[in-house]
Amino acid sequence: MDEQPARQAQLAGALEQDGFSIRLVSAGAEAQRLIDEARLVLLVLGPAGGPARALLQHLMGRDDDGQRPSIIALIPAEENAAVVAVLRLGAEVVRTPVDPEELSVRVERCLQERQRMDALLTRVNALERLSITDGLTQVHNHRYFQDRLREEFRRAQRYDDPLSLILIDLDHFKRFNDDHGHQVGDLVLRDVAASLQRSVRETDLLARYGGEEFAILLPRTPLAGALTVAERVWRELGVLHTGPERTLRVTASVGVASFPHHAVGNAEQLVRSADESLYRAKHEGRNRICVHSALASSPERPASP
Repeated sequence: MDEQPARQAQLAGALEQDGFSIRLVSAGAEAQRLIDEARLVLLVLGPAGGPARALLQHLMGRDDDGQRPSIIALIPAEENAAVVAVLRLGAEVVRTPVDPEELSVRVERCLQERQRMDALLTRVNALERLSITDGLTQVHNHRYFQDRLREEFRRAQRYDDPLSLILIDLDHFKRFNDDHGHQVGDLVLRDVAASLQRSVRETDLLARYGGEEFAILLPRTPLAGALTVAERVWRELGVLHTGPERTLRVTASVGVASFPHHAVGNAEQLVRSADESLYRAKHEGRNRICVHSALASSPERPASP
């Protein structure tokens, strides 16, 4: 801090008596380290250009989606220009010399406001997750996949990066619903989604594309890398036991497409190429992987143990 240590200690002691946990530090490197742990920062501002004012500007300039601590600046009563400047930054102001009881009330109010803001952010984040998540399988939904597909394709074009797409369709899925009912079909989809999630990498985007079809978007991944992921996904599904009694088995047809490729000039063409590869996998007998290049399709999977 920039002002008298004795006065700071007095204020800190008064706040501690009111139940607040206080840490006295100077407005330098130590303060920077402790900022993310604090719920509220109480800055005693010294002269213009001092370290506390620099710290205040740094804190108020952080783009952290409302996660920064609340800030109260203690400013001498005669420094009207400083008061106005701090208010414009968005911090709370208390003029000094300050009454400890008033400061305690201001601190309590700021912490309550911080609590309300945190609760609001939690609700907003929950709603955002719901808006991009498929309700049944809990993986990303089709709308979010389309948004990310366009974003990743633009990035791939701009930076000359590879981008791959895997489409997965469960073979004869209608039979699960017809033979066992839609509740069992839903259970199968959830188990399949969980298996896929375990099989992909952290950088990959898994989404339910529609019905019994899933999509995996692989940023910065060439065709060879996409095939490695596709084969892992395909094999893991082959050993999956699903259904209420874990006696049901699934197979899947898989189509893979990559950019750059002469047939892929935009995001829609990448999807179309993967879809055509998926259709070929279905046409050639299902339970296999096909790609949109001259590479041969994968052989049928051996019978699972």
